[in-house]
Amino acid sequence: EGERVYDGSIFKLEEHTSRLFYSAKRMGIEIPYSEDEINVASNKIISIQKVDNGYVRPVIWRGSEMMAISAQQTKTHVAIATWEWGSYFDPKLKVEGIKLNISNWRRPAPNTIPWDTKASGLYMICTLSKHEAENQGFDDSLMLDYRGYIAEATGANIFFVKNDEIHTPVADCFLDGITRQTVIEIAKKENLKVIETRLKIEDLSQYSECFVTGTAAEVTPVKSINEIQFNPGNVCKLLIEKYTELTLS
Repeated sequence: EGERVYDGSIFKLEEHTSRLFYSAKRMGIEIPYSEDEINVASNKIISIQKVDNGYVRPVIWRGSEMMAISAQQTKTHVAIATWEWGSYFDPKLKVEGIKLNISNWRRPAPNTIPWDTKASGLYMICTLSKHEAENQGFDDSLMLDYRGYIAEATGANIFFVKNDEIHTPVADCFLDGITRQTVIEIAKKENLKVIETRLKIEDLSQYSECFVTGTAAEVTPVKSINEIQFNPGNVCKLLIEKYTELTLS
């Protein structure tokens, strides 16, 4: 899992821990602790480490008692790390917006991988995509799904704005992020219409705003996707403001 600490408090800790247990179950791993024990340990470690604004990384992995594919007899290990940490992107990009290219790697079909888990194996193509983007002078990469529809960035969900309506891909082959869900809730409270639908690359030019969301990325505007330009407008600025207020409440 990946969790943010704001003013000494872990944001949406219970939701993250529940997802941790869901991911482990999907991967056939039984966690030797309860959700409450993980929550207590997470809060304890940020207190011990004196982390006021940072990141928390609970990790679960199988031991080395067995070789090859089968892991039925391995031990389950749990660790929780935390550290002070600032913005995922350069702070000035939170205002100007980030630049994305389009990755050659695609999100795999849901019957090929446990797509709705937060598991390290799902990040291999994300790392390859982001490295390529950075080497080309971009900040991140937009990934398509196995059908060719817009999916997400390498570590964040993506949203587009047209006529004050928010459009976002259907999360049916990539992680439905906790921040994604939170931003959708905020938008609806602000009487903004949110449409979850199939989005195509060829339709990008019809959107005026674009932004990504994630525990690390928070709400970050997108300046461009390849040659298509966007302007961080009123919708994006409102959601950044409201999300920031929520994390500090």
